[in-house]
Order: sequence, then C-alpha cells, then structure tokens
Amino acid sequence: MEFIANPGKKIEIQANGKTYLRHAIQTRFITQNDNYIDVVAEYAGALYEEGDILSISEKIISICQNRIVKREELKVGFWAKFLSKFASHPSTGIGVGESIKMQYAINKVGLLKVLWASIASGITKLFGKKGVFYEIVGQEVSGLDGFYGHVWKEYEDIGIELPENPDGVCNEIEQKLGISCMIVDSNDLGQEILGKSDGIFLTKEELKGLIKDNPAGQGQERTPMILIREKNHSNKNDFLQKGF
Repeated sequence: MEFIANPGKKIEIQANGKTYLRHAIQTRFITQNDNYIDVVAEYAGALYEEGDILSISEKIISICQNRIVKREELKVGFWAKFLSKFASHPSTGIGVGESIKMQYAINKVGLLKVLWASIASGITKLFGKKGVFYEIVGQEVSGLDGFYGHVWKEYEDIGIELPENPDGVCNEIEQKLGISCMIVDSNDLGQEILGKSDGIFLTKEELKGLIKDNPAGQGQERTPMILIREKNHSNKNDFLQKGF
C-alpha cells in the first residue's frame, strides 16, 4: 500500500530504536450519528495488518459517545469572566482564557478548586513553571475541546469532553475488529495516550514516541486515524510520501 502523510508531516519516524511508517487516514466528518466500531471498520479495516497500531483521535470517539456539552448549557458567571482574564490563550485550542471553558472548569470541579488552581498558577508562573492550573483541576478540564469555530464551524457552540473508558473502547475495537489501537489527545505542543488495547505491549511513553510530531495535524486535515507500522515489516519500495 501507499503510505501518505499530511502536509508538513513525515511518513517515517524513529522511536524506541526502530523506524516506523505512519499513514494518515482521511475520513468524512464524524458526527454523533456515527458508531466508532463502524467508523474504524470502514476506514482502517482493509488497511490494517497484524502488528500494526492504529492511533485514533479522542475527538471522534467522544463524538460517537455523545460526550458533548452545549454552549447554552453553560451559564457564564462572574467568576468565570473574572478569572479567565488572567489565563493564557493557547493557539492549540480553547483554554480557560475563554470564559466558557473557565465556567466548565467551575462546574466540573467547583469554584474553590478553580480559585486555588488560579492562585497557584499565578505564583508558579513567576518562577517559570507553566501548566499548574491544569495539574490541579485535572484531565477532564484540560481535555475539553471545541467551543471554537475558526477551524470547524460545527464546533463553535459545542464542547467535546474526553472519551469515557478509553481502555475499554480500545479493547472493544480489538475484540470486534482485530485491530490493536490507542486513543490519543494530541496537538503540536504535546501528546497524551488516553487508552490502549491489551494487545499493545509498548508502554504509553513508548507510544507517545510514535506520534510525537502530531502526524494527524490540528487543522482541517480530517485525518483522525493514523496507521502505524514498523518499517522492516513492509517493503519500503511500497511507500511514497505525498500530501493531501
């Protein structure tokens, strides 16, 4: 088969002392009407070979699980508006610098915890340490996506929570489709392995190395799945890098 990389990304990557090839799988726009088993089967079933690893964006799993928060459900109050003024505005997605995500954080973990996280973050930033706010409020808050329309207008008025039981989802995909997979929360600044199927024996840190350059991209690539294969398991002449 022909492996394809997104623009600005590479097919090959060195990780864990080996060379791996990554294929960006382009899909239609996934909605709440889709089932993740059907989506994986449709787009990856014919490509997958034993020994491969399928990396799946957490966003499409969450959407299929209806892990959606609507803008109209979050009534932005005084504290959310006030505290968001002191937060940073990351380029990789919505952060608590947006009052609606700050309100989500308050609803999720409580005002007292958000106040403490804000104070601690402000102090530690003076010493060059970042990310303390999210360390305190937790992964559910830091993992909220959506509420922005500059990339996908469909996400302007909805927030997308992290998937429920990601390890269980990966094992379900492996059991039903025979596809070893991992669910990832990835952008150009960092990667997090949320879950992996039991058939994958690499650690989560080792798996991060396979996607450390965020091969799925974070724009309008529409490639939420990346097929990963050890290079020496395939004929290297079969692969030719090109962009979508």
